[in-house]
Amino acid sequence: MEEQTKFDPLDMNNYRIEKLPKMQKSGLEKWMALLGIPLAIIVFVLIYWVIDIPFLNNISAEGLDKTATARLEILGYEAFVRINYAMLAIFAASIVLWITEAVPNYLTSLLVIFCVVILGVTTEKTAFAQLGHPVMWLNILSFVLASMLVKTQVAKRFALWFIVRFGKSTSWIIFSFIIINIVLSAFISATTAKAAILLPIFMVIAAIYGAEGGRRNNFGRNLVLQNLFQINVGASGFLTGAGSNLLAAALMAGAVGGRIFSYQDWFVAGFPLAITLIFIAWFVGSKLIFPLKANERTPQIEGGMEGLKEELRKMGKMSFQEYKSIAIFVLVLILWATDKQHGISQTTVAFAGAIVALLPRIGIVNWNEVDIPWHLMLFSAGAYVLGVGLDSTGLAQTIVLASFEKLGITGTTPFWKIYLLLTSLMLFSALIFQSKTMRTLMFIPIALGIEQQFNFPPLSLAFPVALLNNHVYVLPFNSKPAALLYTTDQYSWSDTFKFGFSMMVITWIMIIIWGETVFKWLGYTNGLFF
Repeated sequence: MEEQTKFDPLDMNNYRIEKLPKMQKSGLEKWMALLGIPLAIIVFVLIYWVIDIPFLNNISAEGLDKTATARLEILGYEAFVRINYAMLAIFAASIVLWITEAVPNYLTSLLVIFCVVILGVTTEKTAFAQLGHPVMWLNILSFVLASMLVKTQVAKRFALWFIVRFGKSTSWIIFSFIIINIVLSAFISATTAKAAILLPIFMVIAAIYGAEGGRRNNFGRNLVLQNLFQINVGASGFLTGAGSNLLAAALMAGAVGGRIFSYQDWFVAGFPLAITLIFIAWFVGSKLIFPLKANERTPQIEGGMEGLKEELRKMGKMSFQEYKSIAIFVLVLILWATDKQHGISQTTVAFAGAIVALLPRIGIVNWNEVDIPWHLMLFSAGAYVLGVGLDSTGLAQTIVLASFEKLGITGTTPFWKIYLLLTSLMLFSALIFQSKTMRTLMFIPIALGIEQQFNFPPLSLAFPVALLNNHVYVLPFNSKPAALLYTTDQYSWSDTFKFGFSMMVITWIMIIIWGETVFKWLGYTNGLFF
């Protein structure tokens, strides 16, 4: 009988994603999935055919933007009201399906596209064209460039080198991951990909400091939860840090004269906020919520760092392909960062980088080596179609006006009250909704509609709301990286809730401070309180 191989906590291969335990759905999640389809059908039927909705029956052209007003004039009042009912029914049913995950997200998006066309909310040409949206192309091309880094293992080499070089103490290990996550956020837009690259590295380090084999300690809690926070919040510092950022920029383009929202515009406001929150999270986690005990500050496995050094040594010297991939991506990043100076869009720059990366003999990857999650692309296409439908019907503005009337909010309501309400809804909705794309689609049009209705400065609400979209780290089901890192068994639900919810409250305080300072200095708001 063969002797069973002993588990080696310092072997990075033991922490590959396929070897991690798969999360099973809880009883509530199973019931949600089971009831999702019939519930979505009931919601759709009730809204479209049964319920009489007063605010839809009393649509006024005065509350609509130019696009929706033009549609009203072309269709006539009764037909326009019916497509608003259809749009609301589609929107509500899709939210139910996305929340319950009764069917895959991409299938929900395909159903959305079909229903929007068949019910006349928009034309086939407009709906189907969303798959060719410039932001869709930017997403696809970003995955081409990210695949180049994954194939050459540049990202892994950089992370290993940085930890080996600077990870001399527990604090410096966490600081090292802060730098690593920020750098990767600039290059890789997929937060799950970043989590997959870093997970084996920080799991080995956790084992070195005694957090392995089911033994949890505060160093392991800090290391994994801090990485989860950094992976998500680091993405909020860059326009290309997440697909939802790109969607938000596309939706906001209309408020800035139809031009593409600039990489620089996003970076100047978003990056300082992201960095500030990441360092606050380090203090809150390692000093207040999970303070390190004396025995957690020293390695429990002697010579443990040698395992990481050996892993780095096994990678050998940097290859010419690695140098090429770095050169291509750095050039792309420079062109993205200077888009306001040269006027070339992010998508066109990404096209150039992807073409060079795919060139025979000169490039680095071939098409079969490119990892593009097409299910996410289809999901995004459906989200964009919903955005088009909301825009053409003016439904978001209509709902906002009706809701504000019920709440007693009028044109004389102070800006700061609406700012606090909308930013809190966007931020804390992440506790319920799993999709960043869906939350972007829900709240950005509402913010833009409020700005137009009450003559607030352009993007004074939409941009602050957009910067809050990546705060999806409180509970394991809030995002794919959260679900992935929960399987490491380094922390409990109560651990992640204590740390995550605390940071969510601090983030809300920070976005309020940003509204009074940074957004005011940059001209987005007139300030909040003074």
